[in-house]
Amino acid sequence: MQQQGQHTVRRSASGTRRFGKAKRKGVMALAVAAAAGVLVSAPSASAGTALSYSGSVVTDVRTAATFDYAAGEVPENITANPDGSVTLSMLGSCAVCERTHGPQLMRISPSGERTVLVTGQVGEAISGNTRGSDGTVYYSVWAPGNAARNGVYKLLPDGTPQRIAALAPDSGPNGLAIDAAGRTLYIADSLKGTIWSVPVSGGSVTPWLTDGALAPVPTEALPIGANGLRFHNGALWATNFNKGTLLQIPVTATGTAGPVRQVTGGLPNIDDISFLTPRSDVVFAAQNGSSSQNGPDRVVVIYPNGTYKPILTSADGLASPSATAVRGDRLYITDGGVPEPHDPKLQTARINFPALLAGAAH
Repeated sequence: MQQQGQHTVRRSASGTRRFGKAKRKGVMALAVAAAAGVLVSAPSASAGTALSYSGSVVTDVRTAATFDYAAGEVPENITANPDGSVTLSMLGSCAVCERTHGPQLMRISPSGERTVLVTGQVGEAISGNTRGSDGTVYYSVWAPGNAARNGVYKLLPDGTPQRIAALAPDSGPNGLAIDAAGRTLYIADSLKGTIWSVPVSGGSVTPWLTDGALAPVPTEALPIGANGLRFHNGALWATNFNKGTLLQIPVTATGTAGPVRQVTGGLPNIDDISFLTPRSDVVFAAQNGSSSQNGPDRVVVIYPNGTYKPILTSADGLASPSATAVRGDRLYITDGGVPEPHDPKLQTARINFPALLAGAAH
């Protein structure tokens, strides 16, 4: 990467709202525990069914930060950090306009202070990012046609980027996930229908799973297959952007891929996902419809049996929502702002646990 050095940018209160403290209230903690204990894996007999029930699953929707689309500040992925900050992947200049700005990896503190961790080269994108249990930050660089740049990087303790996984120039590195032991990094390849694996220390990538369920649809205007990726409860969970599916792939005792299970379908342009808690299999998924004019802009909650309910739409300010993250009772959403008038931002909302649990009863 073209390391610019970490630098901090302060924004006014009009551009950034405080995230608020990450401490859990007693009632909220009990609600989280209840949700974690109740909303676990279930058969997908009704997978793909939309739910209808009263009560808002999320409330208090706010804009936490706004960004400059013309400068390439197009948020794509998010990691919620233990200290209350978030790490955002910025795509750089948009695909339909002149590429004059490189992508960025940015951290935003709970008070709204912004620190640019890495600035990439013009023409490439920083797509996925994740955080190891030791605090190491990993991120994907999607550099089409550039074998010297395409792949996955990590930040060394001094902030210097180091490529730890090289991918072929026709690969599309996107979502990232780390196993529970913190030893293996998984990479969703949006173009190859493959999930790659590599030791977190770096080395040669291995095709962990290549499957038609992960492949893009070549006839789509934006042919992207495997997109979001998370390691959760002993399995990799992946989305397929073109096919509108959420998949669960067990990781066997030997580290190989088990049979692919479709958790749900019928969600065109499903992008990145997050889970309610480390124990719960309830998923919050972003549907990035306006990125390719091929579906709605929505955030949906997906239950373990495959039923789902839209909880946020464009009426709530969504504009190309690409990823979600959860910390306590707060839901975070990145908006790329692709359609005019271009409104890239980070939104937050409060999770209403009683309404969430009421939906699970259906």
